[in-house]
Amino acid sequence: MKSILEGREALKAEILKTAEVAGYLWQNGWAERNGGNITVNVTEWVDDEIRRLPAISEVKPIGVALPELRGCYFYCKGTGKRMRDLARWPMENGAIIRILDDCASYEIVGDEAVWPTSELPSHLSVHARLIQAGSPYKATVHTHPIELVAMSHHKPFLEKDVLTRLLWSMIPETKAFCPLGLGVVPYSLPGSTALAEGTLRELEDYDVVLWEKHGVFAMGLDAMDAFDQIDVLEKSAKIYIAARQMGFEPEGMSDEQLQEMSVAFNLPR
Repeated sequence: MKSILEGREALKAEILKTAEVAGYLWQNGWAERNGGNITVNVTEWVDDEIRRLPAISEVKPIGVALPELRGCYFYCKGTGKRMRDLARWPMENGAIIRILDDCASYEIVGDEAVWPTSELPSHLSVHARLIQAGSPYKATVHTHPIELVAMSHHKPFLEKDVLTRLLWSMIPETKAFCPLGLGVVPYSLPGSTALAEGTLRELEDYDVVLWEKHGVFAMGLDAMDAFDQIDVLEKSAKIYIAARQMGFEPEGMSDEQLQEMSVAFNLPR
């Protein structure tokens, strides 16, 4: 069977970039078994021929109506699929879906009938909000970074912007590359409406959100951009934990040093 990517180099490049990120998530130990999800808005690389393609699946409800997504196309990791497999075979472990005109259902158009994650409503709700806001962001990534999840088990870290301040202070690049910091959503059942709503609220102010005792959700220009932000925050978490393992509380950068960074790099203050 001919792949939907055949002859479409820009679309293929975006899918392969997403597959590369999936490999990094696995290599870092952030994607055990089928853990984590990636959803990418690929509408801009969809041509008229793809729009005319018949579905290769039945129609399924999203679970929520999202008018902003009418006619949009997304590449989604499949439910029950492993990131390490998606890295090697992206079109066997993920699929391209089409949002139907009712804005409340979707169908698969390529390459195989691989159903998306159960957290699709959360991911698509974020994408709808991004489109509504005119954001250039096209990717959402959910994964399980070990040190950040470990830190979420300590209640004092979950107060507003406590972790942001701590992680920024570990190494200058963290504030430079994650200038909005890290939002926090209290524990909610994975895939629940409460988790989705909490994430949407935090994404009003942050690009990366920590789900207590669960993982991280990030959005970015593409999957690599979202991954980079998580990677930078995770490096700071590792530095903090390494210092604690050596027997001391790390001093961290001072408020004056952080302010100096903000001025030098024209960052939000």
